[in-house]
Amino acid sequence: MSLKDVFEILCYNGDMEEQLAKIKEWLGTGSINVFGLPMSGKDTVGVRLAEGLGAKFLSSGIIVRAIEESTRQSLTHQGRLIPSNMFYEWVLPYFEKRELWEYPLVLSSIGRWAGEEDQVMSVAKESGHQIKAAVVLELSEQTVIERWEAAKILGDRGLREDDANPRIFQNRIQEYKEKTVPVLKHYQELGLLVPVKADFPRDQVFANVVQALADFSDKPPVFLG
Repeated sequence: MSLKDVFEILCYNGDMEEQLAKIKEWLGTGSINVFGLPMSGKDTVGVRLAEGLGAKFLSSGIIVRAIEESTRQSLTHQGRLIPSNMFYEWVLPYFEKRELWEYPLVLSSIGRWAGEEDQVMSVAKESGHQIKAAVVLELSEQTVIERWEAAKILGDRGLREDDANPRIFQNRIQEYKEKTVPVLKHYQELGLLVPVKADFPRDQVFANVVQALADFSDKPPVFLG
C-alpha cells in the first residue's frame, strides 16, 4: 500500500467520524428507520450505523421470528407480514424498554404495512425516540434476485431458511411492493424520507447512508403533531 493510499484511507475515516458525530448530535435519543427490499442490506447497514452512533438496534424481523420460535407459531414462513394487531402487540412495546431510554435507536423496517407507520411514529415519540428519518436503500428488483441467487451459492449473506424457496422469496418482494412502498410514500410526504442508492459494495453503501444522513441533518427539523 502506497503512502497516498494510506493518506486517502485516513481522510476517508476522518470524514466519516465527523459525519457520524454530526448525525449523533442531531439525532439525540431519536430514531432512524431503515427500509429496503429483501437482500438490500437493511440489517447490515442498521447494525453498523447503530455501532457508529452508539445507538441500539431494533429489527422487527428479528423480534417477530424470535417470538414465533418461542410460541411455536409460523406466521411469516410464507414470506408474509404479520397482521398489524400482532405487530403492535409484539414489536411496539420494545420502544418502552427501560434499557433503551437514554439511547438513540436504529430501526430495521419497524412498521412495514401501510397504516402502521403512524402508530410507530406516535409510540416512538411518546417513548422519547421520535423518528427523525426513514432511510430507504434503493435497489432494483432484478438486482435483489441476483443477490439472492448469489447468496444461495456463496452462503455469505445469512440467507434465511425459508428463502431457499423462490416462491416464498418472491412473496417477500411482493409484500414490500404492495404494503411497504405506501409506507415510504407517507414518510416522503412528511419530509422524513432519505433515499440512498444501494447497488454498491457494502462499505460504499454504508458510506452513502452516513453522507445522506449528515446532509439531511442540516435541513430544518420536521415538526409532527
